Amino acid sequence: MSVLSPSPPELFDCLIIGGGPAGLTAAIYLARFHLSALVVDAGDGRAAMIPTTHNHAGFPAGISGVELLSRMRAQATKYGVVFETGMIASLDVADDGTFIASSSERPILAQTVLLASGVFNRRPQGLSESLHDEAVQRGLLRYCPICDGYEVTDRSVAVIGTGQSGLAEAEFLRSYTANVSLIAPDGEHRLDDEERARADAAGVKLLAGPCLAYSLHSEWIEVSMPGGPGAFSSIYAALGTMARSELAIAIGARATKDGCPIVDPHQRTSVKGLYAAGDLVLGLDQISHAMGQAGVAATTIRNDLAKISPLRR
Repeated sequence: MSVLSPSPPELFDCLIIGGGPAGLTAAIYLARFHLSALVVDAGDGRAAMIPTTHNHAGFPAGISGVELLSRMRAQATKYGVVFETGMIASLDVADDGTFIASSSERPILAQTVLLASGVFNRRPQGLSESLHDEAVQRGLLRYCPICDGYEVTDRSVAVIGTGQSGLAEAEFLRSYTANVSLIAPDGEHRLDDEERARADAAGVKLLAGPCLAYSLHSEWIEVSMPGGPGAFSSIYAALGTMARSELAIAIGARATKDGCPIVDPHQRTSVKGLYAAGDLVLGLDQISHAMGQAGVAATTIRNDLAKISPLRR
């Protein structure tokens, strides 16, 4: 009796790691270029956490992150994009330049890879996952004043953070409201005399931390601190992010000191055939920016593949 050997894995034109706005935009472009694309997504991206985005053009009443991603995924599916839920555990480059990825489901082969895995927000300490998610959905905890600073106009807000980055976020929010506090996450603020003078000139209140506990109310969030509780319409976490770039760095891609892959104007990394787009790349963390980068990346992938073998019907 003959034994059938397993068929080799399908070779995709592009493996897209991450199913957020960048990954899905690139997938739509690639499929409409008549290229095969596989999107592998772990389902834990930041866009899905957005209760309502009002910055995204074309949606006057706003749209939730979940709804936006659902629409984009349906559009990509229409053109033949393949989706897989899971994580890419490893990524390697074969001798012929193709990529070999290992997912929770199967080995994946691809001529090119687009890394659109985004970043992870550092969350406030002492906030349980369930309380965190409820606070985000109700707009009591926020991460992006560029996205939603308008929604806190003339309200009481606090920024959890310190140093240059925390102060800069508090100063940014002063263009929306006069009632801004900056809470030191670890106790006392790490601010020099010049920075303290800036806070004073801006009318930013400096509060000693840490944040000991949180409680959610109908219209505000209460933060317990050593100096007493504070009630705010919203709090912003300015604690930084972690780039999900391990796969790129493991195969030799150059990155910034914060782990963001370094790309050229066409979203190419320093590894041939590897591209990056979206929040993972240093720049403005906005859906519109991520989608623009993805369009550039997908078009570059199409043109780079055409140089290897003409794309003809």
